[in-house]
Formats: sequence, structure tokens, C-alpha cells
Amino acid sequence: MMKEKIVEYMKNMLWDSGSSHDVDHTLRVRDLCMKIWKAEWADLEILEIAALLHDIWRPKEFETKWEICHAEYWAKLAKNFLEGLWLEQDKVDNVVYCISTHRFRKWNTPETLEAKILFDADKLDCIWAVWIGRAFMCAAEIWSKLHNDKWVDIENVEEYGKDDTAYREYVVKLRKIKDKMFTETWKKLAEKRHKLMEIFFDELLDETWNNE
Repeated sequence: MMKEKIVEYMKNMLWDSGSSHDVDHTLRVRDLCMKIWKAEWADLEILEIAALLHDIWRPKEFETKWEICHAEYWAKLAKNFLEGLWLEQDKVDNVVYCISTHRFRKWNTPETLEAKILFDADKLDCIWAVWIGRAFMCAAEIWSKLHNDKWVDIENVEEYGKDDTAYREYVVKLRKIKDKMFTETWKKLAEKRHKLMEIFFDELLDETWNNE
């Protein structure tokens, strides 16, 4: 019954979310977590709840034009929501911690096993064929360009600006993911998915920059 309530709440909160961080993304992350929990000896209940709830405040972040961090802001509110479902306090605390640490933040590195698995699963959904489509949808959501001009300094592009393209996301963040995985189970898969991204963006550069 508790799980059904969480799924319903998640779907209600994300029904108008941007398509790059929608219900489908959440369910893919949940499914990845479900594939790894046993191999890593993680707490299944904590992991599934954290995965289902991790991105709930994404629409609010978008509404405020990224003035709030959805992970940190929602983690503060999730405690009351979870306690209202009569979840044990130690599990509440771990789920909240998982949510608060699932983003790329040098100062907020996941430490619990469940938090590490959620982090990895969320990032794995960023480095495969599905992500390439998600990346371009995300760029469209913020009205950025299809691709950067050759002269643009990718490393210094303004976040959420017109040059914050799928390629910029790849250069600044996603090509580094394979080296940031915490769980042994997913490190090999990350390598495989990384190669797919390399091939795609190498081809994209060849088609765009070499034809200018």
C-alpha cells in the first residue's frame, strides 16, 4: 500500500515535468536500482523509495529558473512525507540522504550504499542511447541551440543559456561519469555506454564543424 501511494504521488508531481526528467526517467532509474540491489547487498525498500522520489522537485527547480536545487530542497520536505507513511525513522533518514546526494556535487558525495547506488543509476540513465535523446530534449526545454559553433569555449558556456547544448553537457559532465561510478556492478556497463556517446558526438562534430 505504501509503495502504491509513493508511485501515485510521484506521477502526480511529475505529470508536467520536462520530458528529460519525467516519469519515464524515474522508472528507468528505479529499474536500474532494482537490478543492482541484491548484488551490492543494499536495502531494497530504501533504494526503491529513494529512486521513485529522487526527482520529484524537478518541476519546481524549473519554475524558479534553477534558483533552488531540487535534490537539496526536496530532501528537506521528503522527511515529513515519508514519516507520514509510517516508514521507520532510520529508513526515512537514509532515503532523505539518498535524495539529497544524487546530483553532481563535489561537496555532497554519497556515502551510504543506497545513496551510491541511486547516484550511479541516475547517472547511468545519462550515458546511453536513451540519454542522447534526453539531452536534446533538455536543451529544447531551456531554448538552447541544437549544437555549438566551433568558436564557442565549451568549458565556459553559461549554464542554461543558449549554448548549453547536449554537446556541452557531454563535454562538461557526462564524459566524466564513467570515472565517477561508486558500485563495481555498474563500472563495466558505464564503460560500454561511454563508448556509444563518444561515437555519437564524434560523428556530430564531424557533420557540423567540418562542414562549416
